[in-house]
Amino acid sequence: MIIKKLSLYNFKNHSEKKFEFSPQINCFVGNNGAGKTNILDALHYLSVGKSFLGNTDLNNIKNDEDFFTIDAEIQNDESEDIIKILQPKEAKKIIKKNDKSYDRLADHIGYLPSVMISPYDSNLISDSGESRRRFLDSMISQTDSGYLFDLIQYQKTVQQRNALLKYFAKNRVWDRDSLDIYDDPIIRSGTKIFLKRKDFVEKLNPIVQSFYRIISGGKESVSVLYESHLIEGFDTAQPDRKFRDLLTESLDKDRMLTYTSKGIHKDDLLFEMDSVLIKKTGSQGQQKSFLISLKLAQMSLIKELTNKTPILLLDDIFDKLDDTRVSQLIELVNQENFGQIFITDTHRERTESVVKKINEESIIFEI
Repeated sequence: MIIKKLSLYNFKNHSEKKFEFSPQINCFVGNNGAGKTNILDALHYLSVGKSFLGNTDLNNIKNDEDFFTIDAEIQNDESEDIIKILQPKEAKKIIKKNDKSYDRLADHIGYLPSVMISPYDSNLISDSGESRRRFLDSMISQTDSGYLFDLIQYQKTVQQRNALLKYFAKNRVWDRDSLDIYDDPIIRSGTKIFLKRKDFVEKLNPIVQSFYRIISGGKESVSVLYESHLIEGFDTAQPDRKFRDLLTESLDKDRMLTYTSKGIHKDDLLFEMDSVLIKKTGSQGQQKSFLISLKLAQMSLIKELTNKTPILLLDDIFDKLDDTRVSQLIELVNQENFGQIFITDTHRERTESVVKKINEESIIFEI
């Protein structure tokens, strides 16, 4: 997949910007605050329909404007497609492919897979499990069209169950039969999500380990492990049984807390180095090497599972990594044939030096 052209209107600090891209390497250079990262965020929108910075859609409309649009011309193996994202201030977001609106965002996810490497990746190690769950869900959604639908259904049903628990507590009533109505859809979609997460992490882990050995020189071993309430005692012959038992066992606790305390919405990823959490034992350099390995593994696995080469978005990483890690990253990018790459940097000379090490066509845009 190649993004040939990009047009931005009223997106963040860009009133109007148009680009024609190289199919290989594209660099955006300029001072801090010029809007380089915002361009990568627009490319991320094209991939997954939302900001990687966590901003709400309305907050991405330029000040004093009523809408933003992101338009792109994308070359795939068979044809050229036009993707358009429109966010009005007073209406819901619209995503169109060749002038036809998607009924659901889930139908678009996976069309243009992407991987972002940015300074914000450190939050994956330091933040709560919610950040890592979102990261895991984003990875799987780009490889499995049904996954996001199951996830949305699960989250909606858990919210409804929680609302009923709060209603019972507020009104001092209890109706187990009414609560049971939500258990079957929670169990059905939650078990499917659990199995897909488990399988994905099992595939991801050895790839992360392989990249980390290359980057670190094999000085220590790392692992990505999947943590879930469903793992212990899970029976593949009776896949729904474990989740049903969990809901039954935690019913009194749920009633007291007024929310669903057990389930795949509490899952986490464990990032370990030599069998200890990397946030406890890893140096800053080791953590950076691990995160690069994780993102390169993400890219490799998406490519393997979808037969699509994701676009690679590198945001300001040359300011955050030492020269050794930059060289290792560039070497791996060269070896893995990772497809179209977008880079932001504050120093043109440094960018030119880095790009020369990658034997590909490149364009540098001054922002």
